[in-house]
Amino acid sequence: MNIQILGAFAAVALLAACSSSETAKPEPVANPVKGIVPGSQEDLVANVGDRIFFDFDKATVKGTGAKTAANMTTLDKQAAWLAQWKQNNVQIAGNADERGTSEYNIALAAKRATASRDYLVAKGVAATRISTISYGKDRPVALGSNEEAWAQNRNAITSVR
Repeated sequence: MNIQILGAFAAVALLAACSSSETAKPEPVANPVKGIVPGSQEDLVANVGDRIFFDFDKATVKGTGAKTAANMTTLDKQAAWLAQWKQNNVQIAGNADERGTSEYNIALAAKRATASRDYLVAKGVAATRISTISYGKDRPVALGSNEEAWAQNRNAITSVR
């Protein structure tokens, strides 16, 4: 008999614990990547994407193809992120691969940064929040003199300022 009474109390206690956890407020969900401050450069990189890539000798964001679609997706995410974090300004750095003269690559990289900025502005980001800079071929992200490295170096990188 005592075992039945203890069993009944245990069942009641279990039900009480279950019902109280159902009514408890859930903890707010932290940033998806642990340790990253929301709205930071790290947040932009990890959760949105900070760079887009260009074809050889091109500086257009819109067009056709898988690379263009990926670029537009990344820039759309950046525009939404910037809409959420209105206190953040960004700088877009245009880059080029090592081929071509320094002067040509500075100009091409500037066009890439401007194309990225113009896309974000068209998506509603205030132009005053975006600055651009051109590094030409001076800041490669991938070392090497092959198509794989060149493809990685033809980019525009967005940084929080």
